[in-house]
Amino acid sequence: MRAFPFTAVVGLADLRLALVLSAVSPAIGGVLVRGEKGTAKSTMVRALAGLLPPVDVVTGCRFSCDPAAPDPACPDGPHEAGAPAGRRPARLVELPVGAAEDRVIGSLDLERALGEGVTGYQPGLLAAAHRGLLYVDEVNLLHDHLVDALLDAAAMGRATVEREGVSISHASRFVLIGTMNPEEGELRPQLLDRFGLTVEVRTSREPSERVEVVRRRLAYEADPDGFAARYDEAEAALAVRIADARRGLPAVTLDDAALLQIAEVCASFDVDGMRADIVTARTAAAHAAWSGRTAVTTEDIRVAARLALPHRRRRNPFDAPGIDEEQLEQALRDAEPPEQGPPDDDGPGSGVPPEPSGEAPPQQQESEQAPQGPQQTVGSGQPFRARLFTVDGTGAGAHGRRSRSITDSGRTIGVKPPSVREGRPHLTATVLAAAPHQRARGRSGPGLELRTRDLRYALREGREGNLVLFCVDASGSMGARARMGEVKSAVLSLLLDAYQRRDKVGLVTFRASGAELALPPTISVDAAAARLEALPTGGRTPLAEGLLRAAEALRVESIRDPRRRPLLVVVTDGRATSGSNAVARSHAAADLIARQGIASVVMDCESGRMRLGLAAELATRLGGEHVPLGEVAADSLAGAVRARTGRAA
Repeated sequence: MRAFPFTAVVGLADLRLALVLSAVSPAIGGVLVRGEKGTAKSTMVRALAGLLPPVDVVTGCRFSCDPAAPDPACPDGPHEAGAPAGRRPARLVELPVGAAEDRVIGSLDLERALGEGVTGYQPGLLAAAHRGLLYVDEVNLLHDHLVDALLDAAAMGRATVEREGVSISHASRFVLIGTMNPEEGELRPQLLDRFGLTVEVRTSREPSERVEVVRRRLAYEADPDGFAARYDEAEAALAVRIADARRGLPAVTLDDAALLQIAEVCASFDVDGMRADIVTARTAAAHAAWSGRTAVTTEDIRVAARLALPHRRRRNPFDAPGIDEEQLEQALRDAEPPEQGPPDDDGPGSGVPPEPSGEAPPQQQESEQAPQGPQQTVGSGQPFRARLFTVDGTGAGAHGRRSRSITDSGRTIGVKPPSVREGRPHLTATVLAAAPHQRARGRSGPGLELRTRDLRYALREGREGNLVLFCVDASGSMGARARMGEVKSAVLSLLLDAYQRRDKVGLVTFRASGAELALPPTISVDAAAARLEALPTGGRTPLAEGLLRAAEALRVESIRDPRRRPLLVVVTDGRATSGSNAVARSHAAADLIARQGIASVVMDCESGRMRLGLAAELATRLGGEHVPLGEVAADSLAGAVRARTGRAA
């Protein structure tokens, strides 16, 4: 069955242009496609492969060496000058989110290495993607150890496998294309910066476009080959234009005036490092070649900036990606050569209204801060670097950066039982297991007579991500003491810490007479931050209901994701004032959570001179850690320790 044609996709002009420019100039660094589900992200990417020019490769080389310039360190080489060559289509290699590290970077055959004294190497996906496209769907869900492998290959243009003193290296230059749904979590900043361009796609709200999308999809499903044949001419024309632009790219000139404009634009958006300038310059040159020009113009730079800068101007994970159109136009005007006229407005993203400055007018600020009736909403301040809270013991959950865990990456702490045959081989243990049997196996000469049952695998300890469930007191007492702003800042800081440590997060709130699961457990920290910001306060304090709702949420999640250990963060002053026997019921709920062995932290929000110490009592019942609100910040920990021990600062 033929793939859905690239030219048959309705709309998505920015995405279409970004993919084409990456095909024209692979040095741009690929494309990150952000968008909600069902917006044809994957369809567009998979359709691109059919438009790429074919590549010449050395016959029989598993690493796709170019016969004109073969890799001198190729594991299948060295290739002699004039070696037989062939031509094949450019590859689109898909990297599954759950792929093992050996499948991605390749693996060594330990049995052959020990028994025959030869280095047997099985190439991975990075070798298959060389000189082609590497596509990662749901790239934001990729495990950290795979992200590290991608970063190394993208930075060096080579993939390296090192196992027990044996090293293999091969060329791996590819166009990295990733798709993601921001609702499911954000990317690590290091990987985000590796993508040359980014595009935000949204579902069309135009009824006529939606009708055409449905019509084409149904026609494709009814007759895939016949539907694709209708677009053969358009596809061929687009492929020819991409090939022509590739050939014309070396002739495009990027003069000092254009470079100055690029520098002005990047400096005005305060991006980190120089990668933004380099990517913008490469994209502008590719757009000029795509447009049939031999010199970069202001319009090329405008288009390049709109594609290369939105994801680089984010200062923290809670900033929405985007670009200020007025700021872009002003930067272009500041560095525009005198002979050029006013800039055009027909590039991608034109017509997008400028983003709000983030500061409301004074009248609006006053109305937002003023309480309205028994319920009000208080905004949070700036997040800070929070203390690290961990789950005791050693888990076996998803890769992350919080608690100790047995993983397939990390430091070696021992050897797995012989019955466990997965992970990385342990060379020393394998040799020790095989050595006593060499005479019985009739070994003669050098090397070991190795059997499959001799293989031993390393036991490794790393870090895991946890489920951090926040149970937040939103009663009237929190707002009355003007503490909710500080509470939200502290929780926002812990959310930022959870993002950096690859945790799942959830949010339970309790106020008035009940509790609710405001956000089911998710890896989208942005969603949690948004729910927290909009959290209203008011009413009595149903502490028991909040704890019981949190316990139920953790029970359900333990069924869905049993390997991920939970950490309950209760944010309260410890008072229970809703319903009959409120204190006794809250104690019973805390005892229930403690019996389940759930790790917990109580963030004490009590203030004033007369303190009852109820939050500390709650922490004791939960068997968790008691942390005053003012000691959540990482830099407050040393001061708190000094104060408690009586040592001078």
